[in-house]
Amino acid sequence: MEEKSNGTLQKILSVAEKEFLDKGFRGASLREIVKSAGVTTGAFYGYFKSKEELFDALVKEHAEYILGIYDSILVEFEKMPLEQQIDSMDDYSSLGFQRMFEYAWEHKMPFRLILKSADGTKYENFIQTLSQKDIDSTDDFYNLLESQGKSVERIDPLIEQIVITGTFSSFFTLILLDIPKNEAERGLSQMFRFYRGGWNSLMHFDD
Repeated sequence: MEEKSNGTLQKILSVAEKEFLDKGFRGASLREIVKSAGVTTGAFYGYFKSKEELFDALVKEHAEYILGIYDSILVEFEKMPLEQQIDSMDDYSSLGFQRMFEYAWEHKMPFRLILKSADGTKYENFIQTLSQKDIDSTDDFYNLLESQGKSVERIDPLIEQIVITGTFSSFFTLILLDIPKNEAERGLSQMFRFYRGGWNSLMHFDD
């Protein structure tokens, strides 16, 4: 009985994944999902209370995992003394991007749903949420540098938001491209060097 129940759940999720990807969250039809999955409406509601909860089941774990990677890297970074933070900034940024890349590469479908089909859900601003974490941590780092008498050229807040949001958008676009992994990794490396070079120039780390 449990095996049949698990099979039904997986069928619903599989059908829903395709429906959401094809039509987006707003356009997806629970009636079509139920029909294509071969279950009754009553059976469906035994698993999920709403379309929102169904979408959540497909992406929540993966969205939270990526945000958790960022948070864990930041916690490690902020434990270090300032001079060590300056010396290790590139390494920690690279490590964060690499960990997120490896996870997202192995779970492409949930991120396709988040980036292409999440309009109308709490995930529609996922890129902005991740970007805001980076904006906040960058501003905190600016403040720490200035409090220690370091010279800092602050980037205009609007430009900061555009650059950081663009970086994460490019990051996920690269992952979702239909290209070999080694090609995506090469692109990630080049993107990171370009991104980091700009920040180092503004913060005068190369002076």
